[in-house]
Amino acid sequence: MRRLRTPLLVLLLLTGGLLPQSLAAQNPESAVSAQPSVVLKGIPFSMAVTGPDGTPWSVVNSAGRTLASGMIGDGGPLTDDGTTAINGLIVEDRAELPLTVTVGSTETSVEPTVTTGIFSILPPLVAVLIALLFREVISAILAGIWLGALAVAGFNPIEGTWRVLDTFIVPAIADASHASIIAFSLMLGGLVGLVSRNGGTGGVVKAVIPFASTPQRGKVATALAGLAIFFDDYANTLIVGNTMRPITDRLRISREKLAYLVDSTAAPVAAIVPISTWVGYEITLIDGGLQAAAVGASAEVTAQLTQSSAFAVFLQTIPYLFYPLLALAFVLLTSMMNRDFGPMAGAEARAARGDGLHRVGAQLTTDTESEAMRGKPGAPERWWNAAIPILVTIFVVLAGLWQTGSASAGPGASLMDVFGGADPFAPLLWGSFSGCLTAVLLSVGQRILSMKEAIDAFLGGMRAMMVAMTVLTLAWALGAVTEAIGTASYLTTLLEGNLALELLPVLVFITAAAMAFATGTSWTTMAILVPLVIPLAVNLSVSGTGALDYSILLGSISSVLAGAIFGDHCSPISDTTVLSSTAAACDHVDHVRTQLPYAVVVGVVAMVLGDIGTAYGIPPWVALVAGVAILAGFIRLVGRPVPPVEGAVEPA
Repeated sequence: MRRLRTPLLVLLLLTGGLLPQSLAAQNPESAVSAQPSVVLKGIPFSMAVTGPDGTPWSVVNSAGRTLASGMIGDGGPLTDDGTTAINGLIVEDRAELPLTVTVGSTETSVEPTVTTGIFSILPPLVAVLIALLFREVISAILAGIWLGALAVAGFNPIEGTWRVLDTFIVPAIADASHASIIAFSLMLGGLVGLVSRNGGTGGVVKAVIPFASTPQRGKVATALAGLAIFFDDYANTLIVGNTMRPITDRLRISREKLAYLVDSTAAPVAAIVPISTWVGYEITLIDGGLQAAAVGASAEVTAQLTQSSAFAVFLQTIPYLFYPLLALAFVLLTSMMNRDFGPMAGAEARAARGDGLHRVGAQLTTDTESEAMRGKPGAPERWWNAAIPILVTIFVVLAGLWQTGSASAGPGASLMDVFGGADPFAPLLWGSFSGCLTAVLLSVGQRILSMKEAIDAFLGGMRAMMVAMTVLTLAWALGAVTEAIGTASYLTTLLEGNLALELLPVLVFITAAAMAFATGTSWTTMAILVPLVIPLAVNLSVSGTGALDYSILLGSISSVLAGAIFGDHCSPISDTTVLSSTAAACDHVDHVRTQLPYAVVVGVVAMVLGDIGTAYGIPPWVALVAGVAILAGFIRLVGRPVPPVEGAVEPA
């Protein structure tokens, strides 16, 4: 094999465009430690240079104009090795390249691809349109990834194809947090395979059916289960969906409806309840934004910003989180009223008639039809064989969050600080692994399954998750594409310019929603916008007397958080959207098509009554009550009653 390397390398060099960018860009003498692959015309971008403190640096375009200059360490090095960020660089035309970056006596030529801001939103839009038109998600996301990789490769189609693999898909799998989510999901799939095979799932169905005896009660029970697991959205989605699916199947509740119930409770409840993996992250962002806004502000404004902790500010934003709160209300309203509209109404009518829990030809993200996902013939249907492993999973996750959070927050920390500082991934792995071990011990200990049968059931459950893991990996890769081509930077420019103060919260909501929709991640959206929006809101809302309009500030902060969740709910490349389809064993595109109208209706009410209404003086509680009343009236007027179900079906 070693003899083949030199001729192969020569062949790659001769073919030029086939050489991977990661190899072609290597330059051990370069002082540029980070540079963009793509820059957008007129949109600021950044790079980083490394050198000894006090070393002069400059960035000069091809016409000889200096774009930026300074000294290493100006404003403080980002890392111990003297890496300094260069921000605010702008290129208006391809003719300005290459850029010459000089650090001391070292010169580096930087020549990224230059394209327009409009192009940066094409990859996610193309993926969404293809998925919705052809109802096939894997090829749709691949098309979006390839389009973005094409720009990264300088619009060389052959090299762009290679970048799909080596620059985006493989790193998406190799990322430690992504690998943790994949492992957690696969182990929960294995757990589902075990409790299905040992008869535990059938026992749960028999135990719960007397209480959830109608589709209406089954939907309400699913929604309440979603509200109960508030500490993490991933755990919420996979545990609730997999636990409730056999019950909702028996009650002829469509897979699309189950996916909606799971998806529309997971992130909203995790983002609102102070004891969750979300809230600690949000508070950290708010604290940084408040500190940035206080720099250069008047003494009066600084006092207003610093008189409350970031946690207190977060608590004050909760009444302004109109979309998450109304989304939870809408889940309960549609469940209790047993009415639906749009594509969801068709899906529910189909399931109620007995024409299928999912449409004919659906590409299910989880294979519930496999042998491994069915009970072993003759296995006793004991509910505790499923309940105990799931409860062990939840307990170990909570204990792990407490352990890692306590170590991070230190002694004497509050419960919120502990959960906010917890590792959001390792406890999920510990919990799912503990649940699987418990299920194996119960199955083998009661002689329901042999050890070989238990391992086969575990592996079968994991195999049933492979389509979902493929979609999830591609969604992450597409998110990386949008980061590489500057989609978020382009959308952030929507907040710039002269803004009417009262319209700031709704414009922030729309921008956050667009960013989360295009990138598929609410956390990244919050990380980008919260530090930007807080200083902007402070600057715009300071009156002539120097007083700060605190309601505008709270509304703007909450609009970032709420808009990110709204965009996440609408996006087919969101990880929680993919995991909801996975847990519900639903066609992913069908889940997006049926949930989208629900999210849009709630989002419009949240914007009109919440973001705009409160900016013009409506108290938040009035906006929330009015919003719930309007949503209830909308369901009554537009929604169609779900047809009655005669008899029942066995879980699919």
